Formats: sequence, C-alpha cells, structure tokens
Amino acid sequence: MQPTTIIRAIALALTLGATSAAAQTAPDPAPAAEPVQMQHIRNATAKITYAGQTFLVDPLLAPKGAYPGFEGTFHSEQRNPLVDLPMTTEEVMAGVDAVIVTHTHLDHWDGGEHEFVRKDIPLFVQHEADAAMVRRQGYTDVRILGVNTDFKGVNLTKVGGQHGNDAMYANEALKAGLGEAMGVVFQAPRSPTVYFAGDTIWHSEVDQSLEQFAPDVIVLNTGEARMKGFTGSIIMSKDDVLHAAQAAPDATIVAVHMDAINHMTLSRSDLRDYVAQNGIEERVRIPADGETLTF
Repeated sequence: MQPTTIIRAIALALTLGATSAAAQTAPDPAPAAEPVQMQHIRNATAKITYAGQTFLVDPLLAPKGAYPGFEGTFHSEQRNPLVDLPMTTEEVMAGVDAVIVTHTHLDHWDGGEHEFVRKDIPLFVQHEADAAMVRRQGYTDVRILGVNTDFKGVNLTKVGGQHGNDAMYANEALKAGLGEAMGVVFQAPRSPTVYFAGDTIWHSEVDQSLEQFAPDVIVLNTGEARMKGFTGSIIMSKDDVLHAAQAAPDATIVAVHMDAINHMTLSRSDLRDYVAQNGIEERVRIPADGETLTF
C-alpha cells in the first residue's frame, strides 16, 4: 500500500471513531413539553388537564336560577346561576381525578346541594374549617392543600390573596362573610406553570406569587363583583387584566368569572372591548362557557 493511501486510511478511521464516540456521548434530546388543556365550564369553574391528571376547580353545577342572589350585593334580586351549564353534569365530571375548592362560597362550591360530585373523590380545600364543612356534606377524601402538595406527580401550591379591599375587611360582619379564599399554582416537569389567582383583588400576595412562580398562564377572576354600600370590587376587574399583562409580560392571561352570578358588573363583551383598546388581545383569552384552551 502506498504511503499516501495508508495516511488516508488512518485519517478516515480516526474520523469514523470520533463520529462514533460523539454519537455515543451526545445527550438525549429534552422531552417535549406536555400541553395543558383548560376547559372553562361556567363562572369560575374550570376543568384542567395537567401532566396527565384532570382537576375540576370550583365546581358550581346547579342549573340556572337554582339559588337566590347574594344578599347585600348588586342585583341581588337575580337568581344564581344566571345561565345554564354548557353541557351535562355527567360530561363535566367525566374523567375528573380530583376537585379543588378555593373557598366554599356557593358560587364556587355547591357540592352540598346535589350529588353530581362523587363522595369519595379526592377533594382539596384551603384549610381545616372548609375541610370540616365539606366532610359534613358527606365527602370522605378531603385534603388540605399546602405548599408543594403532590397529587400523582402534579405539584399544587396554595397561595394567598384578599377577597375584597381593606375598607371591606375593616367591617367585621362583611369580613366574616368574605372570609378567606386561596389561589392555586400548578407545576410539573415539562409542563407550563399555571396560576389560578382565585377570588382576590390585586394584592401584595398576587405580586409575590408572580415573582415566586413566574407563571406561564395566569387565570384571573375578573367579573368586578360589587357589594352594596362599598366602593370597589371583591375580585379583580378589567384594570387588573392590564396590570397582569404588564406585570407578567411573557404570560398568557385567562379572564373568567363573568356573566353567571348576580353581583358581577363586568361582562365578557365589555372586557373584550377594553382588551382591544389597550392592545393586549394577543395576550388575553376570554373563553366562552364550554370553550377549551390549550397551552
């Protein structure tokens, strides 16, 4: 064999060896992100499929007009809910692995009034007082949600807020009625972080949650629910949607809790107009009842 040929053969062997070694040591590609599906049912009720588990958040499942309006609130002569469910209760409950109740006001939990939610389903609440109430209603697997609470690989964290402004909470009777309401953060490997703020005004604890978790999706209750004799709302409103878009510029905002309960004063139609006027329509989703969003 000629020297030139020998040199070429050696070079080829070295190249093939290096290629083979690189192939053996190259890291595996990162697993693809798992999409999240959120179906807006009605009011603040959501069905979220997250990291292989399906959660029903704040189920209000009664038919239209089942309950009287909330006393002391705007338009209390109207009966709740204002609209029917967009599907049957059987369809709502199909495939649900666990229920999360952010607080036990009737527009977020009416499981003591019907048998639509099975009694042995895992059911997460914010504290022992709510747990005791739900257990009295016959539910047998009631769990208190805390920090880094695991459910089959999904990390759930309770976060705070305030269900009304300081003037409202200075009134002892109203404070007792408003009570506490939690938010919830969903986390799992390869899944976007989802933050349900719950029934709260914009409060320092909301800022803390945004800073701590940097959520990819922020679900806000934005119906501007009003009490008679008080200024301001007991939940968020349109200005808070803009605030969220500015405070979390990489997140998608989902606005719910409108058009279904007597004391809501902001409609989806009005919010859509506001969102368009402020140029944030690409960032904000305002789902219809029954609509499914994918993130």
